[in-house]
Amino acid sequence: MGHRKHSAPRRGSLAYRPRGRAGSFVPSIHTWPKLASPTPTLLAFPAVKVGTMHSISLDDREKTPNFGKPLFNPTSVLAVPETAVIGLRLYIRENGADRAVGEVYAPTLPKGVERKPSPEPEKFVEAWKGRLSSLSRVSALVSITPSDAGISQKRPIVFEVGVGGGDTAAQIDYVVKLLGKGVKFSEIFKAGSYVDVIGITKGKGFEGPVTRFGIKRKQHKSRKSVRAVGVIGPWHPAAVMYTVARAGQHGFHQRTETGKRILSISNPKDAPITPKGGFEHFGEVRTDYALLRGTVPGSTRRVVFVRLPARAVKGKTTPVQVLELSTRAGR
Repeated sequence: MGHRKHSAPRRGSLAYRPRGRAGSFVPSIHTWPKLASPTPTLLAFPAVKVGTMHSISLDDREKTPNFGKPLFNPTSVLAVPETAVIGLRLYIRENGADRAVGEVYAPTLPKGVERKPSPEPEKFVEAWKGRLSSLSRVSALVSITPSDAGISQKRPIVFEVGVGGGDTAAQIDYVVKLLGKGVKFSEIFKAGSYVDVIGITKGKGFEGPVTRFGIKRKQHKSRKSVRAVGVIGPWHPAAVMYTVARAGQHGFHQRTETGKRILSISNPKDAPITPKGGFEHFGEVRTDYALLRGTVPGSTRRVVFVRLPARAVKGKTTPVQVLELSTRAGR
């Protein structure tokens, strides 16, 4: 701690290392929840961040001081256009990791998807019927067309989404039946349920340790530098620990936020959501949308993943009574 007379908590969490730039604007999911449900389902859904607004909802959490009272919530708006299931991918466990052993695509693919269609996907499934015990994971390949959500990009974005619930055979049959068809957000998630949101945070470039880790500025005129770390390491052994706050990339990291509750799922025809003048840096919402309590990582018009919770949630999953929505978009 250098000149400190007393100890103090460290600055900057060690939970996120290394703090480098994400490899893509689109997040990648590495952990999929395990469902005890007998019915197979997709475990995540891609969405596009529209912006934020305010909502007033009725607190349905029992044993809390505000039970039954209106709550003022910062609310995130996500555009959730229909997702097309274009393929099936199978994995086996090998040397402590999952390895893809085969994949098959729908006979007809959306325009712009650079994959080779499979005329008879049933033959691929029949070839694996006798080896289901060796499979470790079943995934679905899905795609969305950004222009459907109001983004100028025309080329579809392809994702891999895990499948959970039921046994391996049921999961394969579930994906095969969806090949070439569309899936809506409301078919996987319900209003009032809790979800995890995975996205790429806003990039802030190269920053110093004061901004990047929140260390304290040094005393005025104590040294030549004020916004630098006092001591980065001992003379002997001459080494700098990885825990020392250093300058580097700040932002544009993949982050997962848990415990987000879905307030509402609707479409602009039944319940218009676009404020007067449109959402800032986005415009008009033209597709199905979802309202989530709290904020979502990333900037406007960025793709995020809404995933079923990886940890057990104790709260209620009944629909939330939304009393009022703001008509002015927030930052």
